[in-house]
Amino acid sequence: MDVKTDVLIIGSGIAALQAARLLGQQFQVQIVTKSSVDMSSSYRAQGGIAAVTKQEDKNTYHIADTLTAGEYHHEIKHVEALINEGTEIIQQFLTDGLPIDREASGKPALGLEGAHSHRRILHAGGDRTGQVFVEYLLKQLPSNVVLNCYEMAFELLINTDGACIGVLTQGKRGIKRYFAHHVILASGGAGAIYPSSSNYTVNTGDGIALAFRAGAAISDMEFMQFHPSLLWCNGVAKGLVSEAVRGAGGIFVDAQRQPIMKGVHPQLDLAPRHVTAHTLFKKRITGQETFIDISGIQQFEDKFPTIAKLCSDNGVDLQTGLIPIAPGSHFLMGGIIADETGGTSIPNLYAVGEVACTGVHGANRLASNSLLEGITFGHKMAHAILQRGCKQKNFAERYNVHKLPLPSLLTKEKLQQNMMQALGIVRNPNDMQQFAKQLPSLQTLQRVDVIGLNQQELEIYMMHIVASLMVHAALTRTETRGAHIRSDKPHNDAWWTQRWIIFEHGQMKVRKTLYEYHQTRGNAQAIL
Repeated sequence: MDVKTDVLIIGSGIAALQAARLLGQQFQVQIVTKSSVDMSSSYRAQGGIAAVTKQEDKNTYHIADTLTAGEYHHEIKHVEALINEGTEIIQQFLTDGLPIDREASGKPALGLEGAHSHRRILHAGGDRTGQVFVEYLLKQLPSNVVLNCYEMAFELLINTDGACIGVLTQGKRGIKRYFAHHVILASGGAGAIYPSSSNYTVNTGDGIALAFRAGAAISDMEFMQFHPSLLWCNGVAKGLVSEAVRGAGGIFVDAQRQPIMKGVHPQLDLAPRHVTAHTLFKKRITGQETFIDISGIQQFEDKFPTIAKLCSDNGVDLQTGLIPIAPGSHFLMGGIIADETGGTSIPNLYAVGEVACTGVHGANRLASNSLLEGITFGHKMAHAILQRGCKQKNFAERYNVHKLPLPSLLTKEKLQQNMMQALGIVRNPNDMQQFAKQLPSLQTLQRVDVIGLNQQELEIYMMHIVASLMVHAALTRTETRGAHIRSDKPHNDAWWTQRWIIFEHGQMKVRKTLYEYHQTRGNAQAIL
């Protein structure tokens, strides 16, 4: 079945919906999502949206906090765009009636989260910010935006000029072929490639794998953020316990209620996430349990209804004042290299949101900057596409270059276990090298013929691509920076400052800017 449209969007999170809301005013838009709209990381987001809304706060402070948290591994101009333009966009949403939580005075109720110097976290429904924002955007979608749920995109269509012209999807109605003038990947991250994650199980990095297969430039794959506080019951992660809980007075403690972060970082329990996650990890590998002490938070159930229900559903008695927690994968800073307007190294292919790598998060994302990213860059991308119009005339597909059979792969469970062992919170070269040897080469993975594979086979195959990109990047970056922590190289290395590891067309390169992806000179090397 063939579907022709002006714009095709893969994913249904906040970046996708923001783009669809704006593009749908002029173009025909098809949204394809792997599951349902309420299974995106955006919908699940608890904490809020970071934006400057009070007089004593400034955009320059927010920018400084972003750079500090990400250990200065940023494209500075994109960080400035995120905060300066993002603040204006959020202000317009507030003017238009976005239903956020407010104080009795009518002013926005602002939360405080890790590594922020000021209270600037807008939230809605207590800890249901993502849900409220997604539902608000859904109500604003024009009638010519069509939502297709439970379809998995598994191949980008490239024309004879090298431009992206569509996507193949697989769902209940079989294989569908979408053709579009503009194709947007907004499919989210890859947290579910680990056994314990805040993400839904569908977040397996499909968009990154699709783009890699098509030859798009990928970067920062060594930087997976681990959130310090997932609800931990009977050895299993059950969901996220928002950082906002600590902003409201929650404290990381051990089983004896002794503070864990005291003496570790000046911001204590609101230190950057890579600091708190690493500290808790070191406690837990010695066999100690870790908790958030919420005894100092009044009316906890009213302030955090989602978390309270999550605890109740899993038998956690909040009357004890302790919530058992452990770190788990949360947010991938890396992804498809994209510019301010979502443009990638492949013409007519765009990336926005967590699937993209724009350099705004550095080596460790600042809390509550993710929804801001989706809204801001979704806005900028949509306006750029509106200006460009729909001018693609060549819809002739190029010859299929993917001819190899599916190689032997690890099971999903084994891959997840090995990811945590080799690419968890703390990495060492021996584990990473052994893991890399268990994976097919990236060149082999890139050339697999995916036609005829079922959805389960496609998903595990794409997870292997993401895992391989991550392990090669992590082995190459011989330092500790942000979320990439190496036991053999425990400190920043000045040589690696403002250097990016970039994958493109079967080669890996180290570059001094994120946007040299079109060059192959210098130290480019094939991934064998």
